[in-house]
Amino acid sequence: MAEKTPTPTKSPIKKNSLTATAVGRRKTAVARVRLTFKKGPWLVNQKPIDKYFPSVLFSSLYATPLKLAKVANRVGFEAKVQGGGLMAQIDAINHALARALVKYDQEAFKKLMRQKGFLTRDPRKKERRKPGRGGKARRKRQSPKR
Repeated sequence: MAEKTPTPTKSPIKKNSLTATAVGRRKTAVARVRLTFKKGPWLVNQKPIDKYFPSVLFSSLYATPLKLAKVANRVGFEAKVQGGGLMAQIDAINHALARALVKYDQEAFKKLMRQKGFLTRDPRKKERRKPGRGGKARRKRQSPKR
């Protein structure tokens, strides 16, 4: 009878691999990021990131984990983002980038990303509306004047 050999467990990253993938979320935005550890373009939905997020305000916010880890000029990434507004999408991309960095090299990046709060998924979402509240989640009925 043939003896079964145990199959090795798949690690998230192959040995000597130069890529890492991760998913990040914020409100209803979901970002899937493929981080490449060689100089490359930063793309969001097949567009350069500065064209997708054109405001000067956004330019200081996106890819914060890469700038914090001091690898921004050595990596490229491609992100696919769905749902939410622009700020939620930026936060989802940052969440995914931090997760990808940790997946690539846990010893080097996990403590730094955890301290700055990039690995924690922000649980706040829009509260659902309730019936009899006049279209708002927490609105109360107006009380009579007398």
